Amino acid sequence: MTGRTEWPGDSPDSSRAEKELSPQEPAERARAICLRLLTGTPRTRKQLADALRKREIPDEVAEEVLSRFEDVGLIDDAAFADAWVESRHHGRGLARRALARELRTKGVDPSLIQEAVGQLDSEQEEITARELVDRKLRATRGLDRDRRLRRLAGMLARKGYAEGMALRVVRQALEEEGEDTEGLEEPF
Repeated sequence: MTGRTEWPGDSPDSSRAEKELSPQEPAERARAICLRLLTGTPRTRKQLADALRKREIPDEVAEEVLSRFEDVGLIDDAAFADAWVESRHHGRGLARRALARELRTKGVDPSLIQEAVGQLDSEQEEITARELVDRKLRATRGLDRDRRLRRLAGMLARKGYAEGMALRVVRQALEEEGEDTEGLEEPF
């Protein structure tokens, strides 16, 4: 036993500084929690609010601390959404639909999501889809055409690409390899 009092809502990943603050200082405790969470990676206001709620910080104190963090620029959901879209589209090849879904789960406001995913146009999305298919194409050689089509289109679907675009991109890639694509115009 360490002699330290465990507070309700403490978790094993709570910092020592956070635990050493007295229960009478919820604003200081809230600031410490937010700063620790923001040290590793940017977070949305909702993610921070959820963390504060989990650690039983009173709602009014949490609101005050989060508003102050927004005022000084430590929390910026619009910048978070823009960076998320840029990173996840170029890094993982995710389409607008998948990016919007991820941002919704992080609590980003729908108007900010719309603005952030609006950075990507259909042409850029199709270029990225083609790059993804080109990378995966070699791994499907030797399989029959329909199985290749399902694997490649399925990969694009999991990344949020629309069925029509996925089929078009995969069909073009298969044609360039000399595959017969007769009858692939129909959605699968």
